[in-house]
Amino acid sequence: MMARMARFHLGWIESTGEPTADDVRLAVQGKRIRPHLAFLCCMAAGGDPKLAAPLAAAIELLHNFTLIHDDIQDRSPNRRHRATVWRIWGDAQAINAGDALFAIAQRALLRTDTAQVPPETLLHLMDEFNRMTIEIVRGQVLDLEFEGSTSVTPTNYLSMIDGKTAAIVRYSAWAGAIIGGANLSMAGQLGEFGKALGVGFQLRDDVLGIWGGHEETGKDQADDIRRRKKSLPILMLFERVRGEDAARLEEHYRADEIDESGVEDILRLLQSHGVEEAATDQVSHYHRIASDALGQVIDALPDTTSQALRQLVARLDGRMS
Repeated sequence: MMARMARFHLGWIESTGEPTADDVRLAVQGKRIRPHLAFLCCMAAGGDPKLAAPLAAAIELLHNFTLIHDDIQDRSPNRRHRATVWRIWGDAQAINAGDALFAIAQRALLRTDTAQVPPETLLHLMDEFNRMTIEIVRGQVLDLEFEGSTSVTPTNYLSMIDGKTAAIVRYSAWAGAIIGGANLSMAGQLGEFGKALGVGFQLRDDVLGIWGGHEETGKDQADDIRRRKKSLPILMLFERVRGEDAARLEEHYRADEIDESGVEDILRLLQSHGVEEAATDQVSHYHRIASDALGQVIDALPDTTSQALRQLVARLDGRMS
């Protein structure tokens, strides 16, 4: 049962145990940017990417552990067009599946070749892996607290995604560089690059969650408004509105659900208060931070690796998965 739940979530099998069709498996598994970044940063430091395979597996398993638990807490019925684990097997068993992935992630990292990566370095990687996990959980705690709060600010939100979303991206870049043999300065710069990428991708998703079309997101336009999600654009709007506009906005978000007329009203408020431009400016801000951090080490990187990392920055014009 435990293995079936984990394999289903990872897209390897259907809930019946039958193998997943190739096109479905690719859609479920997503882009895997985090392990990809670990490989790239290992290569950037001059290391053999094979050395980073246990790290990449650990990162992907940990990410999926968080997704299973997030789906339970958010009561999300579907993920990437398939039923979530809790919806099929229930909350208790889904918690068990997530816990198992967390333990397997730790074991995966311990498979790092200590003939080429010193044991003390692996111990440091493990310590930071668990520190990063705590940061993710801290971010999720804040996210759940924010759901019932009427006083969340954009600054609060950025602090939350710094843990929930960006911590694992920062670790992916930093740890990949460490395994590749980077010194602490280079690894630190690549870690800052990863952190800025993580925040930037989340903010880009926030913009697309309101103004993006089905082709970009797989969801209807303004889906985040219908879900009453307090993403960065909505929090910016709450800070900007006054008087009658503020009263209308608060009324919409006090309701059990936002109907289509409410969605249209909120879209008008976002437009009239210049929120789309302001939110997009924030994405550009983190684009610049990522570019600047990469620029600190770019001259020392192989051409093919530096080009691939630059392409990741360019993907701030797309989505993270």
